[in-house]
Amino acid sequence: MGWGKRGVLSAAVTVVCAVTVLGAPGTAFADPKPTPSASPTPPASKDLEKVRETLDKLYHDAAVATDAYNAAEEKAKQQSATIVALAKKIDAGQQKLARYKDQAGAAAREQYRTGGLPPTARFLLSDDPGQVLDGAGLMLQSQRATKSLMSELTSTQTQLRAYADDAAEQWKKLDAERKAKATAKKKVQQRIDAAKKLESRLEKKEKERLDQLEQQAALKAQTDWLDTGILKKIHGKASAQGEKAVAFATAQLGKPYVWGAEGPGSFDCSGLTSQAWAAAGHPIPRTSQEQWKQLKHVDAKDMRPGDLVIYFDDASHVAIYIGDGAIIQAPRPGRTVTIAGAGSMPILGIVRPDA
Repeated sequence: MGWGKRGVLSAAVTVVCAVTVLGAPGTAFADPKPTPSASPTPPASKDLEKVRETLDKLYHDAAVATDAYNAAEEKAKQQSATIVALAKKIDAGQQKLARYKDQAGAAAREQYRTGGLPPTARFLLSDDPGQVLDGAGLMLQSQRATKSLMSELTSTQTQLRAYADDAAEQWKKLDAERKAKATAKKKVQQRIDAAKKLESRLEKKEKERLDQLEQQAALKAQTDWLDTGILKKIHGKASAQGEKAVAFATAQLGKPYVWGAEGPGSFDCSGLTSQAWAAAGHPIPRTSQEQWKQLKHVDAKDMRPGDLVIYFDDASHVAIYIGDGAIIQAPRPGRTVTIAGAGSMPILGIVRPDA
């Protein structure tokens, strides 16, 4: 990884957060000589703390809805692909059926030209019994061929009906996923709009103080996590694919979070992790919830760079572990892909794409 001695990056993350918190321009200091022209006193910390909690909930709900949107999008893509495959099968089946019908028609016309007489009658009426016997053999072969042809024709018709029924069912599912996607999209936008509206009511100093509170909360959570001694237990080395996934995520630093995005110019949380592992040559599920469900779970003490850290009880957020107690994540609307402490949010568990 080239991060230096173990713990250097985690210490750097902690120091940067602390410096940001303590040195931010919105920090309040006592003024022994207040003047009438001084800026209005910002709301009490407890009031802004409530605002922070409200914003956290709104963005969390937006993340859950984003996961639902992404899941519906993935299912819609799969169903569209299935419908296309079925359409190709139906087309091929129809061509096959047309050929069989042509063959059956030719056989019927041949039988009409020969009068449709059974071999015994033709034998009795013919002046050349030997020729009739030869014809009888050919007739028997023809009857067998006709029977096989009709069997194939019936089978093809049955397959076509099955394909058509399957296509109709897939269309129903596709329509349902489109509606689910539209519902999720509306919910995402509602939560983001509500958060932006709430933030727009804040003065500049209030916003700066709110940022400080967010950083303090993240720093405290990270410090509490590190105080458990977890880094002393983690000694996992990244796999070759894990290194590639981390390298991809690192190259995305600074790009904006956009819900539903999976690059190249912007990402949501699971868009970043899924694309990082796709770049490593190991595709994984698109959403954080499916990543949690489908990928192998590992103990925190066994995690290594490239593993995914899943957050919150509903698995609504995911980031990629890069070592030394740090992650790269696409946090939320209004933020960019960034490095953060792995313990800065409630960890649900760790999953390994290339287990």
